[in-house]
Amino acid sequence: MNISVCITVFNEEKSIAGLLDSLLTQTRKPDEIVIVDGGSTDKTVEIINHYQKRFGKIKLLKEHCTRAKGRNISIEVAKNEIIAITDAGCIVHKDWLEEITNPFVHKEVDIAAGFYTMTGKTSMSRAMGVFLGVTPNKFGMNFLPSTRSMAFRKEAWEEVGGFPEGKGNSAEDTDFNFHAVKIGLKYARVKTAIVEWGMPHTLKDFIFKISEYAKWDVRYGIWWHPTQRLASHNIKALSIFLRYLVGLCLLIFSFWYPLLLYLLVILLLLYLLWSYRKVFLAFGEYKVAIWGPVLQIASDFAVIRGFASGLL
Repeated sequence: MNISVCITVFNEEKSIAGLLDSLLTQTRKPDEIVIVDGGSTDKTVEIINHYQKRFGKIKLLKEHCTRAKGRNISIEVAKNEIIAITDAGCIVHKDWLEEITNPFVHKEVDIAAGFYTMTGKTSMSRAMGVFLGVTPNKFGMNFLPSTRSMAFRKEAWEEVGGFPEGKGNSAEDTDFNFHAVKIGLKYARVKTAIVEWGMPHTLKDFIFKISEYAKWDVRYGIWWHPTQRLASHNIKALSIFLRYLVGLCLLIFSFWYPLLLYLLVILLLLYLLWSYRKVFLAFGEYKVAIWGPVLQIASDFAVIRGFASGLL
């Protein structure tokens, strides 16, 4: 079984070396690595050229394009039937490629869903993982992969129609998985195929990511998901709108019924406590959990902004 690892990059001079180092020291070496650079203006291409001298099976294509189009180009150019996907900004565990491609010994498997851990250098960036990623306790039979850690047969990618190439698209894997599930492709979930995903360094970057995800989720119009059902991203976004609408109504009516203001304060405190608790349960550290309430409010308003932008 020959395997192509496909990556798309753009201005990743700070992270591409770490990713390539982790790919070149795998227990199961890739038969080729195909990289599409989307028009980097930093030293990304120079660094990749250096690695090409060390590992002759790295293909580099330069194309001014979106991330999704870059993925499609890399997969189209790949010469092997099994395609493994990860992203710049990630570090793959030593046995990642071996683990994520093992399911393809079974002919009925079309797509393998790997997993990831969220990493950060500060307490705030570590706490962001609870809002941006999936914690291990939520990994189950309905888990759908992200392009950080997934693999598939090339014919499955063709059957889905590739990744959607909309300009600025920040959720192309959501659309890919939706159509794959809809047409009945078979998934294998591999919790041991782990990639380390670095969290944003600033609150501004965190808000931007959340907002972009929400914007593209609503643009795709996926309300009822075949596996997530009422837990689809858009339904969750609506629930955020609803909770703030209820809060606004309580605030307005408190001018006539002052007791409602006390109820609003109690509900707000419980909400902040809940956000602290969910981060604490993930890390068991109060220094990380204390960022829960801040990131919860920031995340909520980022979702509202992105969702409204997507609708408009």
